Amino acid sequence: MKKNLMKKQIFNPYLPSYEYIPDGEPHIFGERLYIFGSHDKFGGTTYCENDYVCYSAPVDDLSAWRYEGVIYRKDQHPYQVERPELFAPDVVQGRDGRYYLYYSMAHSSLISVAVCDEPAGKYEYLCDVHLKDGQVLGNRPGDFYQFDPAVLVDDDGKVYLYSGFCPTKKRVDDAGMLYAGCHVTELAADMVTVVSEPKLVIERDEEPETGARYLEAPSIRKINGLYYLVYSARCTGLYYYVSQYPDHGFAYGGRIHSTSDVGINGYTEDHPAYPVGNTHGGIVGVHGKYYIFDHRLTNNSSFSRQGVAEEIKIEKNGHIAQVESTSCGLNNGPLIGEGTYPAYIACNLIDANLYQTKEEKIARAMCITQDGEDVDAGEFWNHEEEQDSGQVQYIKNIHDKCTIGFKYFDFDGVNEIVLVVRGHAKGDIQIKLEHSEQACSNRDILKNMKQKENNSLAQENKLESMKQIAGLKKSDIQSDKWIELSIPVNIVTGVYAIYISFTGEGTIEMKEINIRNVGMTTESDMCTCYHM
Repeated sequence: MKKNLMKKQIFNPYLPSYEYIPDGEPHIFGERLYIFGSHDKFGGTTYCENDYVCYSAPVDDLSAWRYEGVIYRKDQHPYQVERPELFAPDVVQGRDGRYYLYYSMAHSSLISVAVCDEPAGKYEYLCDVHLKDGQVLGNRPGDFYQFDPAVLVDDDGKVYLYSGFCPTKKRVDDAGMLYAGCHVTELAADMVTVVSEPKLVIERDEEPETGARYLEAPSIRKINGLYYLVYSARCTGLYYYVSQYPDHGFAYGGRIHSTSDVGINGYTEDHPAYPVGNTHGGIVGVHGKYYIFDHRLTNNSSFSRQGVAEEIKIEKNGHIAQVESTSCGLNNGPLIGEGTYPAYIACNLIDANLYQTKEEKIARAMCITQDGEDVDAGEFWNHEEEQDSGQVQYIKNIHDKCTIGFKYFDFDGVNEIVLVVRGHAKGDIQIKLEHSEQACSNRDILKNMKQKENNSLAQENKLESMKQIAGLKKSDIQSDKWIELSIPVNIVTGVYAIYISFTGEGTIEMKEINIRNVGMTTESDMCTCYHM
């Protein structure tokens, strides 16, 4: 019997809005689901500036995430490296019952290992993955470059380490390490000694479809007797290969997820539904349901990434179809179509403006951000109940030709939507709905369109075809403080996505969206703006 998996609503991102944990690898140990990932710093200037921390949730309630604290500090690495950032890790329980954390210091070409007696305890450095003679793997000219470790302890007890990085043009680094593709290495029962030399399972030049070439971020799972190797293909999403064997015979399966919806609903890398960037994640099965964990960009930066998750379907033949990005993620269904929701749960930020330079895009493009500095959850988190850090994300740089999407809500009659905004702008605000069933049919139709053929037009037509239910003409927002903007609507029963568009001059920010079913409004009450 399938369990409900949630006792309260949960949305994407599934961790607190101030937490920036990308590269999430989900693993179940005991009765809890643990997330192991790297740790970005809000406002950071490079990847993974913070120490490793861990969050977990009971498998019976994926809404009840708990901060487990710092599990490994970057200053615990025992020798000097060029850059002291801890890149994407993986954790597996060894044959001895202990837990092994595999990681790579930034651009080191080495896989290091730390060990602990519990999954979210204090890990201690053990050693680097090495050959029987003690030579460190990835340290010899001609070795495959070691990067982004993923580890599997198979049913027969054999241990496999997957790794690999393939930048677009470079095939060998200055030390002679090869960027050859994704490779697998069998390890001994001690979890650190190489049994056989690495061998390729995905060649770097394989491109089974446009945009699907292997870049990085392998993640391995054994599901229903098949080995699923998930990987990142630069900015187009998470894809997978599948095999009946752990070390050979992998065949391309397709794309599983893109936080920018690249590949479905008419969206492409050039015309995404959310800002594009790198990606990394893995699959987990919980009570008969399967989920893909991934991350999204925020703050118009690649260095402030947050974890998101979506339910996926694994068909009887082993195939996984691409799923769209939603606001409801782990919620086991749409969100309740009434109440106050933070604006940062928007899964679509569609900015139709053309920016001339990268600097202009960083400065002006719509994004999700926060005020203030990066937050250390350990300073205020109660182990039993989360405390408010005072930092809440919001949507920034909403200006002409910008659309914000929330998917999905289950409505039972709504007559008012209130937007909590601030800024200085004059223009028109439109609210549109898209029925979830219509979204599915659109997805199937648009997926078959020729690549890059009229994609911007398809995207524009998609937004135009949605049902406009309300709007404010010539709205005038002039406030540095958060104010409420009330918009009467008429939403009947059903499951819908909400899209909010702005056309005009100036820029606004959005903190919340409040969906209400209040008493009948009069004409004089409509389209008013007042302070909170």
